[in-house]
Amino acid sequence: MSRIVKNRVQRKIGSELLINVTPTEARVALVEHGVLQEVHIERRMKRGLVGNIYKGKVSRVLPGMQAAFVDIGLDKAAFLHASDIVPHTECVAEGEKGNFVVRAIGELVRQGQDIMVQVVKDPLGTKGARLTTDITLPSRYLVFMPGSSHVGVSQRIESEKIRARLKKITEPFVDEDGGFIIRTAAESAGEQELIQDAAFLRRVWSKVSERRKRRGVSLLYQDLALPVRIVRDFVGTELDQIQVDSSQTFEELQAFSDEFMPEIAEKIEHYNGPVPIFDLYDVENEVQRALGRKVELKSGGYLIIDQTEAMTTVDINTGAFVGHRNLEETIFNTNLEATHAIARQLRLRNLGGIIIIDFIDMLKAEHQKRVLASLELALSHDTVKTNVSGFSGLGLVEMTRKRTRESLEHVLCGECPVCKGTGNLKTIETVSYEIFRELIRLDRSYDVDEFLVYCSPSVFNSLTGEESHLVAELGVYMGKRVRFQNEVMYAQNKFDVVIM
Repeated sequence: MSRIVKNRVQRKIGSELLINVTPTEARVALVEHGVLQEVHIERRMKRGLVGNIYKGKVSRVLPGMQAAFVDIGLDKAAFLHASDIVPHTECVAEGEKGNFVVRAIGELVRQGQDIMVQVVKDPLGTKGARLTTDITLPSRYLVFMPGSSHVGVSQRIESEKIRARLKKITEPFVDEDGGFIIRTAAESAGEQELIQDAAFLRRVWSKVSERRKRRGVSLLYQDLALPVRIVRDFVGTELDQIQVDSSQTFEELQAFSDEFMPEIAEKIEHYNGPVPIFDLYDVENEVQRALGRKVELKSGGYLIIDQTEAMTTVDINTGAFVGHRNLEETIFNTNLEATHAIARQLRLRNLGGIIIIDFIDMLKAEHQKRVLASLELALSHDTVKTNVSGFSGLGLVEMTRKRTRESLEHVLCGECPVCKGTGNLKTIETVSYEIFRELIRLDRSYDVDEFLVYCSPSVFNSLTGEESHLVAELGVYMGKRVRFQNEVMYAQNKFDVVIM
């Protein structure tokens, strides 16, 4: 029997997933204590590639980069580094010891070679997908590793007793086809659940092996759709509820949970209320705010977040926050509050790569230490791997966050056709003076009596209004008549000069 939520009454819920599905896209929001923490978007025409397994063909080998480009049927060739090819090392003897070094890419692959690869990073900007030959197939409790012969256990399972129990159960599943990694979610799993997971993964691998015999480049395995994948990866004891507004997706999640995760079947609800599901916790507005540069803090301070191709920078300012004691305490409290906002924004915007945080300068070393500890604590809730390097000599905090998919901004936004991604627009004054210079240049090149200038409304209003005296002076200087025509479709920095 379906559990349908028609009229939602706010109640205390720790964490929940809100799943919005339409014919064109699927969106999943992770809400913790009423606050949006993560947003995942998958569009039907641009479905993520991470986890997909392909039979590809090596199109080019680059010895200087220790890498190769592989054709997997996409618009851009995918990138495969030598260190991502298994096996990629060889032992170089040095006395009684040996050092393992990465072999030359030319020894590992050759141009035109068929190769089975898995996507570990989606195409980002101008870069193609990142590949590996170290294939893995994940399920609820286990990860299957073809060609391996051992059993690994997630480091997050700290109890040696539990690790030993899980390893003992899983070791009999290992054979010549491959081994397993036991995931964190298996900590309380029983023997039967692990047996079912192992059998499921072997069936999947058998289908992949059969498809590999096909000729040419082809997709051998595609990861689950976003709603099912998120439920598989995010569900844990801390997740209290899963709401989905699509009856078809609800049935798919129920079937998936009944087979692989019966413990969460009761948590899945079909939302059929009059209010759109993403309006329950103001998710739509939060997503819009996450596309802006400025993030307001409750104290009155604010963050400025700038994302570039090389890195992301975060600047903290006290803003309207004046504190209650002295300047040093005001700065310290603003920085402390900012650590929680930064950790949330990194998750919400899915920012990855190098991140530079410019905290407000603090005089006391103790304050720096506490701010750094607060940042690391806030980042500990992030499911994506992060690494904080601490304060540099310039007072900046350098950190990294693993990047496997495009940021929220790159998914939802494109390059501005006016500023071309710079974020800057020429002023009316600058465009006006450019027009004047172009008129003088054309006047010296051609013997004409009149010029007609097509320009944007803002420039037109300026040149025919408060700046009209400059136009009159220019006309006297050239001895020519200059007319202007308002073009509403022109951007502020666009103009055309026509010789009459």
